[in-house]
Amino acid sequence: MKATFAAGCFWGIEASFQNLKGVTKTQVGYTGGTTKNATYKQVCSDTTGHAEAVEVEYDPKKISYEQLLDTFWGIHDPTQINRQGPDHGSQYRSAIFYHNEEQKKIAEKSQAAEQQKHKSKIATEIVPAAPFYKAEEYHQQYLQKRGKFVCH
Repeated sequence: MKATFAAGCFWGIEASFQNLKGVTKTQVGYTGGTTKNATYKQVCSDTTGHAEAVEVEYDPKKISYEQLLDTFWGIHDPTQINRQGPDHGSQYRSAIFYHNEEQKKIAEKSQAAEQQKHKSKIATEIVPAAPFYKAEEYHQQYLQKRGKFVCH
């Protein structure tokens, strides 16, 4: 199964998912915009409409989509609009890109439960998965390659 999330800088998002038991593969890239085969430089210009995102492949017998969502909510501030920490621009927005109607329903239910924990309105978009453009190789497992676990 596949899940796709955007929650700020994709290096940290990937690091949060890649070691979860049941996650079989992660890759960072760009999705949700209009520019085909976008590059990092283009996405950073905040003109492509893409978000930095992580595509997660997982074994639903070992980890549920709900558990992936729990991780997603826990790794960022979903009330921030087009930013996380020092990073700002629409490429750092919070989004869940669902791959089927079941994921959409689960994500909406999860978001409603998460909203109860926040005073501010959650800004996370729940939108259909769009074409995913794999980021340049030097971005893949970026933090792991450097012996780090968090971006900031």
